[in-house]
Amino acid sequence: MTDQPRRSYDLLLENIEADLRSGVISLGDQLPGERTLAETYGISRASVREGIRILDAMGVLRSSSGSGPKSGAIIISEPSAGLSSALRLHMASSRLPVADIVQTRVLLETWAAAAAAARPPSDSAEEALARAAALLEAMDAPNIEREAFHLLDARFHVELSSMAGNAVIEAMMASLSGAISGYVKNAVDVMEDWPAVMKHLQAQHHGIYDAVASGRGDDAARLLREHIEWFYAQIPEEDDTGSENRQKDSKQPDKM
Repeated sequence: MTDQPRRSYDLLLENIEADLRSGVISLGDQLPGERTLAETYGISRASVREGIRILDAMGVLRSSSGSGPKSGAIIISEPSAGLSSALRLHMASSRLPVADIVQTRVLLETWAAAAAAARPPSDSAEEALARAAALLEAMDAPNIEREAFHLLDARFHVELSSMAGNAVIEAMMASLSGAISGYVKNAVDVMEDWPAVMKHLQAQHHGIYDAVASGRGDDAARLLREHIEWFYAQIPEEDDTGSENRQKDSKQPDKM
């Protein structure tokens, strides 16, 4: 097996990583201009631009045109942005089966719920609970539209997971939420008995919230597992396998 050819912009990515690790650059810092970066790392300006675009897509920096202190490439840290995009694309290609995504959600969210319930009281925890409660109230609004409910639902799950106090879990949950957003929205849009489904989801959300708020970690984890598995069981089977079937069809030889 031969090694993949080294791409010229890899040198830029590796040096940015090294500088972040060593503290030479940190969040909020602005990278030098293209010409300076090209001269520093001995690569072309085109390679610099390619590396900047990749780092932007990964959520490592934000690039903008123009002039001034907020222009150019500025170091940020939004790990869920890049992870979400990658997961969404691989789901679309059927490389990451929905069933595996569901199982991963169960693993992450049940752990996070138990950990959140076990955390000692703090101002940040109370603020997170208040935000989650506000999301519940918004989801309970009469005649709420499907899309609005779906968006609030996704935020509620991410908010609960953030209460565990684990930055990696929070980033992973945010990325998973973004990755499956389109899939869930499409499923919700075609559910014929949506009012009944929504009512059941509302009750489940309140039960999960109450368990976390009262420190009942085992109950919170159990209710979350039941909630996630129940919802995906409501999705028509053809919606879950459609992309797989399309992929199989695309591999069939054309008939003359």
